[in-house]
Amino acid sequence: MNRRQFVGGALLSGAYMAAAEDRARPKVRTVTAFVKLDRAHYLAQVQDALQMLRRAKRLVESGGYTVETLRIATQPFPEYAGGLSQAETLRFFREYDALAAKESFLANIGPAMMLDIEDAAQAQTLAEILVSTSNLKASLMIGGEDGVQWRCVRAAAKLVKFLADHSSGSAANFNFAATAMLAPYGPFYPGAYHLGGGHCFAIGTESANVVERVFAQTGGNAPLATDHLTRELSFHAMALEKMAHQIEKETGWEYMGMDATPAPLKEVSIGAAIERFTGVKFGMSGTMTAAGIITKAVQAAPVKRAGFSGLMLPVLEDNVLAQRWSEGTCDLDALLAYSAVCATGLDTVPMAGDTTAGQIERIMGDVATLAVKWKKPLTARLLPVKGMRAGQRTRFNDPSMVNATIRTIG
Repeated sequence: MNRRQFVGGALLSGAYMAAAEDRARPKVRTVTAFVKLDRAHYLAQVQDALQMLRRAKRLVESGGYTVETLRIATQPFPEYAGGLSQAETLRFFREYDALAAKESFLANIGPAMMLDIEDAAQAQTLAEILVSTSNLKASLMIGGEDGVQWRCVRAAAKLVKFLADHSSGSAANFNFAATAMLAPYGPFYPGAYHLGGGHCFAIGTESANVVERVFAQTGGNAPLATDHLTRELSFHAMALEKMAHQIEKETGWEYMGMDATPAPLKEVSIGAAIERFTGVKFGMSGTMTAAGIITKAVQAAPVKRAGFSGLMLPVLEDNVLAQRWSEGTCDLDALLAYSAVCATGLDTVPMAGDTTAGQIERIMGDVATLAVKWKKPLTARLLPVKGMRAGQRTRFNDPSMVNATIRTIG
C-alpha cells in the first residue's frame, strides 16, 4: 500500500499509518463466498468456494488480521429446492447442514420470500428447515423499493413464533432475520444472499475495539472523534481491500465489497465504545451522536461498500449492551431510533415466550417502515423464549451470545 493516501480529503501520512499499524487491529468477522447453488453439483461448488475462502484466510492472516469465520451464501433457497417434496427438501438441507459442520463453514441458504407476491408457504418450509438443522442461516425480506411488504411481515412474524415454540431452547431464531432494504452481497448473517451468477465474495469486519480505542482518546469531542475514527477505520479497510483484490487476482472470484461496520462480539463491545465517548451509560444522552459518528466514519472509508456499512447494536452479542438492556437504560424504541442514523435495526432482542405473533408483526412493521422511509438496510432478529416471562434471565448456551433480562414489550 502507498504509505501516503487520502481519506475523506485528509492526507494519511506515513507516520500516522505506521502508528496505526502498531495499535490493535480489528478482526475480520467473515469472508463470505456467494455461490449460485445447483443441487446436482453442490458438493463440487462448495469445495470450489472453500478453496477460495481458505486461500483468502491464509492471505489475510499473513497480513496480520485474524479471520474468524468462512461463510457461503446462496441465492434464495426456493430457487434450488424447487421440485422437491417437503421430506426431500428437509433431507437435502440436513445433508447441507452436516456438510457445513464437517467443512467448518457457516452456511446461509438465502431468503424464503423476497416479495409479497411469492408463496408464503416457503416461510413455513424455512421454519421446518431451521428447526431441523443447526448451522444454517436464512432470512425473509419484509421491505423493498416498492415499500413495506405486509404479507412478508406476517409470514416472518409467524415464522419467528414457530421457531420459538419448536426449537430447542427457542434458539433457532438466532439463525433467522427479517430484512428490509438489504441489497445482495452483504457478508453478514443471517441476511446475506445474492441474485446473480455467484463466484464472488465480500468481507465483513469486527472492529468495535478500534472504535473504543479512538473514543477513549478523543472523549466527547465529536469533530475530533469523527476525524480520528475515519482515519483509523479507513486505514484498516484500505489494507483489507488491497488483500481482497489480491484474492480476486489469484482465485478468479470477484470482489463485491466490504462491510466495515464495527461488529461487536461479547467483550469486544460497541456499547463500551459508545460509553467511552459519552461518559454515561449506553442509552442516555449522547448515544445518538456516537451512533452517527460511527456511521459517518464507516461510510467515509474509500473502499467498495457492501451490506450495512453502519453500526450494529446486537443486544445479546455484546456484554455492555446486554447489561444496559437488563438495567433498562435502553429499550426497543431507543434501539429503533438509533437505527435512523446507523444500521441493523433490532438485533438479538430477547422477548418473553408469550409474545404474540401480532406483537412481533407490529415490531417488524416498524422496522420495515423505517427502512423504507430512509432507504437503508435494517433487520429484525427477535428472540422470544418459550416458557420465559419478563423479568427472567435468558439461558442461551451459544458461545457467541450473552444472556440478559427479558423486558416487557408493548
